[in-house]
Amino acid sequence: MSTERVPVELCKGINGLDKVVLKEVRGSSAEVYLYGAHVTSWKNDHGEELLFVSNKATFKPPKAIRGGIPICFPQFSSDGSLEQHGFARNRLWSIDTDPPPFPTVGTNKAFIDLLLKTSEEDMKVWPHSYEFRLRVTLGPGGDLMLTSRIRNTNTDGKPFQFTFAYHTYFSVSDISEVRVEGLETIDYLDTLKGRERCTEQGDAITFESEVDRVYVSTPTKIAILDHEKKRTLVLRKDGLPDAVVWNPWDKKAKAMADFGDEEYKHMLCIEAASVEKPIILKPGEEWKGRQELSAVPSSYCSGQLDPQRVLQGS
Repeated sequence: MSTERVPVELCKGINGLDKVVLKEVRGSSAEVYLYGAHVTSWKNDHGEELLFVSNKATFKPPKAIRGGIPICFPQFSSDGSLEQHGFARNRLWSIDTDPPPFPTVGTNKAFIDLLLKTSEEDMKVWPHSYEFRLRVTLGPGGDLMLTSRIRNTNTDGKPFQFTFAYHTYFSVSDISEVRVEGLETIDYLDTLKGRERCTEQGDAITFESEVDRVYVSTPTKIAILDHEKKRTLVLRKDGLPDAVVWNPWDKKAKAMADFGDEEYKHMLCIEAASVEKPIILKPGEEWKGRQELSAVPSSYCSGQLDPQRVLQGS
């Protein structure tokens, strides 16, 4: 009897860009562009898209792809000489043919290893030598896992520091109907108020205007409850203490050339991140940061979604 093999296919995507398609036997799938090591699709076993990509996303280097999961490195936001959110999301990555050992991967998982190394171009704006390895894994239940390993390969003995985020755009039915749970009572830096430090007061985060916040020292698990789709998206993270919550709302949406005027209603960014305190690596040291995404049906409890079952689950 032949064993079932989970396919990993390298093919051409939009505008002829190379992409990798991961497929799981029950029907879930993910797509990763080598440009930016950018996950642009994650579908459940019913073929429903769980990530948001703008209809106006260009897929034309050097512009980053609007939506999916951009990787922000070596900085989140815009500071100094580096472009906003760093350069990893608009560089061409290679397939890593000789990755160092990761935790054991079972035969029932589809994964791809990607690699980004220092270029002369990057050295001009960020004068450090590094190796960035990313493994994208699609698990047997359709869970999507991104594991990043960043190593300082400087030969001059100098440490470097960076900030980081998986800038995940989730697809939601209606932003006004969505609740985010798991960040109650947590402090956050409000970017709309000059990074003023505030404390989350609500029993959940709901949305009725622009939100751009960095929640600090957050739990390892955050849930997005989508009332209309009867679905809860769960983000688990490791090595990433912060969580960015962002929705541009109507005015900012209209100001973005690669974003539809009304698309803010159907997306929400919840980002596993390390923003407040930069990560410092000495030569030879490696940092590891991981996020795992899963989608589960939501149950009803007195007319509301019951998040406790999700947040207390495995």
